[in-house]
Amino acid sequence: MTRPSGFSDERLARIPRLLEGQIAAGALPGALTLIWRRGGLVYTSLLGFMDLARGTPLREDTIFRLYSMTKPVTSVALLMLLEQGKIALDDPVARFIPEFTDLKLADGSAPARAMTVRDLMRHTSGLTYGFHNRTPIDAAYRRLRISAMDTPGGLRTMIAQLASLPLEYSPGEHWIYSVATDVLGYIVQIASGQGYADFVRQHILAPLKMTDSDFVVPPASQDRLAACYVQGKSGLELFDAYPNANYFVPPSLESGGGGLAGTAADYLRFSRMLLNKGALDGVRLLRSETVQMMTRNQLPDGKEIADLSPAADAFNESGYRGIGFGLGVAVTLDPARVGIPGSAGEFAWGGMASTAFFVDPAEDLAVIFMTQVITDTGSRVKLRRDLRTLIYEAMTDRNA
Repeated sequence: MTRPSGFSDERLARIPRLLEGQIAAGALPGALTLIWRRGGLVYTSLLGFMDLARGTPLREDTIFRLYSMTKPVTSVALLMLLEQGKIALDDPVARFIPEFTDLKLADGSAPARAMTVRDLMRHTSGLTYGFHNRTPIDAAYRRLRISAMDTPGGLRTMIAQLASLPLEYSPGEHWIYSVATDVLGYIVQIASGQGYADFVRQHILAPLKMTDSDFVVPPASQDRLAACYVQGKSGLELFDAYPNANYFVPPSLESGGGGLAGTAADYLRFSRMLLNKGALDGVRLLRSETVQMMTRNQLPDGKEIADLSPAADAFNESGYRGIGFGLGVAVTLDPARVGIPGSAGEFAWGGMASTAFFVDPAEDLAVIFMTQVITDTGSRVKLRRDLRTLIYEAMTDRNA
């Protein structure tokens, strides 16, 4: 049977079969998948558990740790300030963070040019993440616990730590996934005159009616926070859970790179706002031209991530062939080079606990996938690849 939304019921049934296999194998505790197309929610798959020890089945209103799916939200906050004339993409970061005026490279030399706000948004800033495990600089990040949400002193301390360390490379020369979006959160704070998290709450979460999303889970909702697991040698091992979950107390560092928790329904509202080019249910956050700019490739000379990153294959099933990066989201440039079904102009990102979203304007499509397991990168991206393939193959009237 083919639905009015252009999906085959028979082919959509392959999605729960894939995920049930993962759950049965002990790779996932549970999974929630939402597919929105042509103005309506056309598919929901709800499987497994939100807490294995408590035997609590996954619910549609389960709250998930979004981790890096916070990054597009922070990027929207920054772009809202851009529209207000308070910041420009080519502003030097040092305009807002004077400590970044004299950043150096590892050999003590000055970078070829100054870091800009655009560099932060597209991950060409020269900053890094400690988990890359490649250089003495990311080792220093691990030693200082840079990016940890419980960093004593919060964002201000993180900024001071970053200012004390060399850059990995001159801004604009490479693409390396990094703490750049946490720095963006600090700039949102400086440019707006309002705390970063408060700005997000007031100007994004509240207008979009994302009522179950925040940087802390309130007491009345704590029983809905899913347990989070780590994939260990013997299966799923508990990482964080009720009644002592990290998200139950305000964090020392309200992380623009990974601090939000929320429901699939809430994140669908955020995704629909982007799909609708900045507006949802009569509320406009961004101009359509700004969303178009956000979701177009911003890398130097129109290059792909694969051209600029020494570690690109650590994050994407294609090694980022055919993928560029906009202002806070990865952007598909050439589906044939990516090697899985999709459309040029599709944009996406995911989180550390294997959550993911993607929006395909050509197909009027938004997809949210939620689970809570921190696993090796290969397993995480394979699952996302397989899920995307099944979704596209279930469509019977693709526009692409």
